[in-house]
Parts: sequence; structure tokens; C-alpha cells
Amino acid sequence: MQRFSDALLDWFYENRRLLPFRQEPTPYHIWISEIMLQQTRMTAAVPYYERFVAELPDPAALAACDPDRLRKLWQGLGYYSRAANLQKAARVICEQYGGELPADYDALRALPGIGDYTAGAIASIGFGMAVPAVDGNVLRVFARLYDDDSDVTRPETKRLFTERVCEQLPADNPGDFNQALMELGALVCLPNGAPLCKRCPLAAVCLGRASGRAASLPVKPAKKPRPELPLTVVVVRGPQGVLLQKRPDKGLLARLWQPLLLEGRLSADQVRAVLDGMGLPVRGLSLLGPAKHVFTHKVWQMEGWLAETDASPALPGNCVWAMPEELAADYSVPSAFAAYLPAMEGKAGAAR
Repeated sequence: MQRFSDALLDWFYENRRLLPFRQEPTPYHIWISEIMLQQTRMTAAVPYYERFVAELPDPAALAACDPDRLRKLWQGLGYYSRAANLQKAARVICEQYGGELPADYDALRALPGIGDYTAGAIASIGFGMAVPAVDGNVLRVFARLYDDDSDVTRPETKRLFTERVCEQLPADNPGDFNQALMELGALVCLPNGAPLCKRCPLAAVCLGRASGRAASLPVKPAKKPRPELPLTVVVVRGPQGVLLQKRPDKGLLARLWQPLLLEGRLSADQVRAVLDGMGLPVRGLSLLGPAKHVFTHKVWQMEGWLAETDASPALPGNCVWAMPEELAADYSVPSAFAAYLPAMEGKAGAAR
């Protein structure tokens, strides 16, 4: 296959989306945007990105940010380990590189939370280095271009596809080329269905289109079913606001705040008994309804209750009361509890 970079770049310059991190493609901006875009749709990530870089405009500000404030800025994006790794990396950048991301692929790759793809994106877009940036979009594009049904989750397949990207990579414009491949995968060579081949600048050389197999590529193994965990969520409202419980320092959703979370599917009597044991006698209890949250390796199947109490007992060390304005400003609640956030904010009806 002959080089196709000119056709791809011409298409990109005419069709690329005007995104804030493309307006100011500094290495820092590229880094933050790429970490946010892991596991997050572009349309969802952009407003978070804009708020984040407005408050934390450089590695020094990110390194110095209070961890609770950082988690609050990240609230709603999920996968909070990404934010923790950003701060770890920012501290390394300040300690070892004078507060600027290093213009070196291997040094970037060694930073916490930065893998091959992210290092390639920062190096090529932010520094103009001729290195590839191969993500899921690029793997899909090249599987179709080469009509290759190799399993793209296997390391050897990714190595082969990366070599193919390098064969096409223009040394004088690697950043735009990498962005163009990502954009082609996002806008034209779509996942989970038929690609829009009539709009593709590479349609004439696409072997997958010629064979009629493009829509069935790339090949991935079937996902294993996720185990389901039944849980009971209790939103407790009292004179001092809503009861918040801080999650453990390590593990899933570490150090984030949540309503009272109990294992199993509890009845009204069981919920009352738990609250009585905490010194929180209930004067009203009503169902908030079910909710589901899908994590990478498990599914939470939740049933929600709204409990009203007039008591204000001493709380365990991992619990606090928060008024609605404090909840909004200071406490990071993961999106797993989005269905119950109105009740936590006092917007749900009184419990019965």
C-alpha cells in the first residue's frame, strides 16, 4: 500500500472538529485531554477539560491541588485513578523536569498513568516528534484498511499495526497525521456498525471495503459477563443536611463520598434496623427506586431508600453531614450514584 498521508491530511484539515485543546495544543493541554478521553466520549469530556485547565493551567498547579478538590473537578468523568495518576505525574514533572513535560518519548512513557498511546500523542502533537499514537480508533481503521482479521487485543497484533502506522507517518507532520487517523475513526470509520465509506478519503485503497468485510472488522474476543452485586443505597437526610460516607483509601472509587451503602437487597425493616444501630431513628422512609452502574469488571444493582431523621448523633470517622451547597461545592460523589443525587441535594419528595 502506497503512502496515503496527503489524502488523509487534506480530509482532516477540511473536516476536523474545532476542539479547545486543538486551539492551544501545548503538551500539557494534550496530556490532560488525552487522559480525559480515556473511557469518556468527546462531547462529555470537553466541558470538564475546559473547567479543569481554567483552574489548573499547568503542571505546577495540578501538583499543588488539594486531592479532594482534584476529585471534585473530576466528578462525573469516572475512573478516578486517572486523576490520581495525573497528580502523581505532575509532581514528577515539577521535581524532575522543571515544571514542563519532557520532550522525550521514553521519559513521557515513564510518567504515572501514561502508556504508549498517550506518550505518542503528547510527543507527536505537542512536540512534533515522529512517533505513532495508536488507540482503538487507529486499530479499527488499520484493521479495515488492510482487511486484517487478527485479534486487535493481542500485543503482537498491536505491534504489527503500529509498524504499519509508522510506514505511513510523515516525519514533517506527525501530530496532525495522528490526529487525522483518530478523527477518521471517530467520524467516518465508525465502531459497532457500518463505516461511512462514501465519506472516507481512503476508500479507494481500503482492502476491507473492497472485500465487503469492513463492517465486521476489527476482530475482538467476546467479553465475559460481569458479575452483579446487589446493594442498598440509603439517602439519610437530617437537620444538618445529608449523610455522606467516605469510601476507603484504596480500591474502587477510593476516597470518594457516597450515601450510606449497604451490601445486599435490604427491606424497609432491615434499613430501619441499620439506622437505629447508628443512632438515627427514622421518622420517614420511602423507596427511591432501582439503579444500575456498570464498572469494568462488575455491575452494581442498587435499590435506593430515602430516610428522614431528626437525630444528629456523633458519626463514625468516615461520615459527615453536608448541606446542599456543601455537597455541590466540596464533596465528590461518583456518577455511580447519579440516580440518587437529587435526593441527596434535597430535591426529592419527603419520605413517608
